[in-house]
Amino acid sequence: MLRSSFRLLYIRTNHLVRVSSSSSSLSLSLFPSKFDSAKPLFNSHRIRPLPLSTTGAKLSRSEHSMAATSEPKSVYDFTVKDAKGNDVDLSTYKGKVLLIVNVASQCGLTNSNYTELAQLYQKYKDHGFEILAFPCNQFGNQEPGSNEEIVQFACTRFKAEYPIFDKVDVNGDKAAPIYKFLKSSKGGLFGDGIKWNFAKFLVDKDGKVVDRYAPTTSPLSIEKDLKKMLGVTA
Repeated sequence: MLRSSFRLLYIRTNHLVRVSSSSSSLSLSLFPSKFDSAKPLFNSHRIRPLPLSTTGAKLSRSEHSMAATSEPKSVYDFTVKDAKGNDVDLSTYKGKVLLIVNVASQCGLTNSNYTELAQLYQKYKDHGFEILAFPCNQFGNQEPGSNEEIVQFACTRFKAEYPIFDKVDVNGDKAAPIYKFLKSSKGGLFGDGIKWNFAKFLVDKDGKVVDRYAPTTSPLSIEKDLKKMLGVTA
């Protein structure tokens, strides 16, 4: 058992304070400066012991671990909505190389990008390649249609066979979480923000962002990078 310790402190009121401390409490008694009486001038009041931790204390090891596990490590940690509003867990694409693109139907880049995306997909879909298209109306209001209209446009006119998801924001406070992750993983030449329609992110088989391409970069021009990641030599 811990023994209580006593100290006598002289303070400017010309009285002595006796401090008694133990493992559970702290008590004070005030005495005259002359030791002619053992009776304190007033009864001491117990002071509650301070807690070992406060709201300003550092996180415990388990709390650090929980905070760390809550942070996304790859695109597989996200769930998005498809064009019909259904949840899609992106972990279903584990082991595939992904090209994630924000698309638009009325952009000057629409015809060339949709055409070349379809060509890439037909050529490498059997080698573990997938395209994830996210419609976005943030750039010149060039994707004003409904999800149904967007899917019909892409599939009918450009024979898109890859998944087209729910319309999202890619910039600003309301940006989709997946796009916040993509941008933080690979910044652009003039900042993290998406500059226009058809910005492209190349994701490896582990769900990590390995490259980012400007909207003006044609899909076929990144074929060399794609083949390297897929391990395709021909």
